[in-house]
Amino acid sequence: MTTTENKTMDICEIKSYLPHRYPMLLVDRVLNYEENKTLTAIKNVTANEEFFNGHFPHKPVMPGVLMIEAMAQAAALLSFKSIGLKPDENSVVYFVGIDNARFKRPVGPGDQLRMDVEIVRNARGIWKYKAVGSVDGQVALEAELMCTIRSVE
Repeated sequence: MTTTENKTMDICEIKSYLPHRYPMLLVDRVLNYEENKTLTAIKNVTANEEFFNGHFPHKPVMPGVLMIEAMAQAAALLSFKSIGLKPDENSVVYFVGIDNARFKRPVGPGDQLRMDVEIVRNARGIWKYKAVGSVDGQVALEAELMCTIRSVE
C-alpha cells in the first residue's frame, strides 16, 4: 500500500511566494498540491471584505474578476512549487489570457471558495491551467488561465 503525502501551505508560506497583501491576497490556505499537476486552495469569504461595501451593499456578491484573480494566485503558487523557485521581490506572475470563463453561482459572505487548479501545459514560459472554483461542492466558476513568470527589474 502506498501513501501520498498531503502537501499544504499556511498563510505565512503563501505570503512568502506571493507579493499580494491585504486586500488583494485572495488565498488563505493551500489544502493540497502535487508539483507539475494540481493544487487545491481556499479563500474564506467574510462580510468584512472591502469589495462588499460597493458590490453590492444590499446583496453582497464577490466580484467575478476577484474570483478569477484568486484562482490565478492559486495557479501561481502551483507554478512556483512546480519549478522549485521561491520568488524574490523582482519576480511576478502576469496574466497572459483568460479563456472560457463561466460564472455559475454567486459567492458571498460566509462562503468558502475552494479553488482547484490543474496544469494543462507549460511551453515557452507560458503556463496554461484549468481552474474551477466551488462552494459546498457546487461549481461557482470555471476558466482556463494563462500566465507567465517575469522579472520586473
